[in-house]
Amino acid sequence: MPELPEPNAALPEAMQGMPTVLDTVALARLYGEPLFKMPQDLYIPPDALEVFLEAFEGPLDLLLYLIRKQNFNILDIPMAGVTKQYLSYVDEIRNRNLELAAEYLLMAAMLIEIKSRMLLPPKKTEDGKEPEDPRAELVRRLLEYEQMKLAAHKIDSIPTFGRDYLRAQVVIEQSLVPRFPDVNVVDLQDAWRDILRRAKLIQHHKISREELSVREHMSMVLKRLQGRKFVEFEELFDPSHGTQVLVVTFIALLELGKETLIEITQAEAYAPIYVRLAYTPAS
Repeated sequence: MPELPEPNAALPEAMQGMPTVLDTVALARLYGEPLFKMPQDLYIPPDALEVFLEAFEGPLDLLLYLIRKQNFNILDIPMAGVTKQYLSYVDEIRNRNLELAAEYLLMAAMLIEIKSRMLLPPKKTEDGKEPEDPRAELVRRLLEYEQMKLAAHKIDSIPTFGRDYLRAQVVIEQSLVPRFPDVNVVDLQDAWRDILRRAKLIQHHKISREELSVREHMSMVLKRLQGRKFVEFEELFDPSHGTQVLVVTFIALLELGKETLIEITQAEAYAPIYVRLAYTPAS
């Protein structure tokens, strides 16, 4: 009988380190290496396969669950039955997680205190009113917690982006040659008006200063009055020479009147105003 070759003798050098089982699906991978059978020394913690049928978020959640499960009136809680069921659950979690049971033990102490206060005869207050029900504070906390829990459930039911729906994205291929929109006449007119408006804002205005002499215009007025009895007030002003000349001429008339070199007369109200040289008696 011929000798069989060794398992890895006929394999290429690159495949020497691979497992000989090739047709079996790997159960798992450990650090990148396939596992074809369960290791014999695998350690599984006792709590790894523990199943919790009911999960509570805290003592109030557990207490509210016990009340609603048995259809108790939350405003008239039977403390004996609820406390007994609550303590049985606390005993279960104390064996598994002592740190988690500490918060539940605090609520258990509160339930026992309320139960003991209900066994004692009620005492009236100093003002003669009936004492408050020992369960009142617990009922208030349970009602507030239930409201917050229902509100959180409603908020969680609202569709959320990334969980319930995704934003749709559409890719549209555009032409390589861009096509610009046509321009109508109205757009050109608006653009031209905008250019004119901006041009007016940045235009420069040069102010020139003209030297005008009041004495010189006083002499000019006296020359125009010589040889004439009366001259209308408006004839002494020439608007074509500009506003500056008109102002200086008016000041010259005021100075001549101040120095009594001319007389300004008017026959009646709203009548024309006349100007003449002042009368100088012969010496």
